[in-house]
Amino acid sequence: MQNQAKTRQHIHLRNGRVIDPQNGIDRTTDLFISAGRIAAIDTAPPGFIATQRIDASGKIVCPGLVDLSTRLGRLESELKAAVAGGVTAVACPPDTNPPLDEPGLVERLARHSEALGLARVFPIGALTQQLAGEKLAELASLKSAGCIAFSQAQRPLFNTQILLRAMQYAATFDFAVHLQPQDHYLAHEGVAHDGEVASRLGLAGIPVCAETVAIATALQLAKETGVRLHLARLSSAAGVALVREAKHSGVKVSCDIAIHHLHLSENDIGYFDSQARFAPPLRAVSDRDALRAAVAEGLAAICSDHTPINEDGKQLPFSEALPGATGLELLLPLTLKWAEESGLSLLTALARVTCDPAAILGIEAGSLTLGRPADICLFDPRQAWRITPEALCSQGKNTPLLGHQLIGRVTLTLVGGEIVFGEGCAP
Repeated sequence: MQNQAKTRQHIHLRNGRVIDPQNGIDRTTDLFISAGRIAAIDTAPPGFIATQRIDASGKIVCPGLVDLSTRLGRLESELKAAVAGGVTAVACPPDTNPPLDEPGLVERLARHSEALGLARVFPIGALTQQLAGEKLAELASLKSAGCIAFSQAQRPLFNTQILLRAMQYAATFDFAVHLQPQDHYLAHEGVAHDGEVASRLGLAGIPVCAETVAIATALQLAKETGVRLHLARLSSAAGVALVREAKHSGVKVSCDIAIHHLHLSENDIGYFDSQARFAPPLRAVSDRDALRAAVAEGLAAICSDHTPINEDGKQLPFSEALPGATGLELLLPLTLKWAEESGLSLLTALARVTCDPAAILGIEAGSLTLGRPADICLFDPRQAWRITPEALCSQGKNTPLLGHQLIGRVTLTLVGGEIVFGEGCAP
């Protein structure tokens, strides 16, 4: 009965500023949802009778955000954090416990996430068994179980012959391979950018060449095999320059940059602030500025790199603290902040967190195209709010931005035409 009730929902969103980057729409108008899908924009379709009307005056109505890397931890709390941040689709990396290297694990994740009825979850399967880098996982079986791509997450793959074979196999079946580029030996025991701040604090450094050597290897193998390669969480000017050159030469490569790396640099480590420990590390101001430019030009998408960590994991000396930060609920306002500081339009900014990541993942999301699932975010672009533990739904309260004020707050999120966050949403 509940599913039947859902299919009968006819929602009229009135007077919102509708922004759909994929279709070049940016105007104040109405949007109509029928049977969980986008039915019309501007004018109601024939025979449409609204069962619910929502006044979106003063709000932005845009596609639900698509996140390229969300570590889920406690599934329900993190998916609640996703929809609270306007994120309606998340890609889950394979470094879960246990790793996503068996079809049964992938199917169980899909069942549990679907039962919650919150954000959609798209699993990324393990490239190698147990992410050990020694034997290929059963990629075809994992694909059949629902994996949309394959990755080692942050686990090293030392044997380049295995990586070559993985790419050859993936290319044969048009599977995408996602790699987070970092040479294990060059980065060994490093915890911060190999620069002035690390030297002053006596922290072991990770040089930029740890990233660029890994990128160069991955790009050469991608060129050799023709695989669809995605390079995740780039952190350096030299890294994005290599990707730009490879794209111009015809390599099928895409990349993303974590939202925190667009705002923070090595200087934000301050005096051993473990909240500012990331993997890859925050780098020089010049690197941060190059990353911002790469996203502005459309070379890279933005992701949250959401990594919820409990208090014990962060209340440690910098070198021992777990890397990462909560990001789902900060993704939208930090993207808006970057866009304003960079002088970019909302149409351009929202593309980097909607249609661009959706295209990388190859999923039906990130746009308001007629007939598409009605995965929608409404937000107030002028509402100010302060980042506090109480303001975050995620179990992870770990962020170096605690106490900061941001502008832009999600007021309503719909997935498949159902309100999953905001007014009318059950607690």
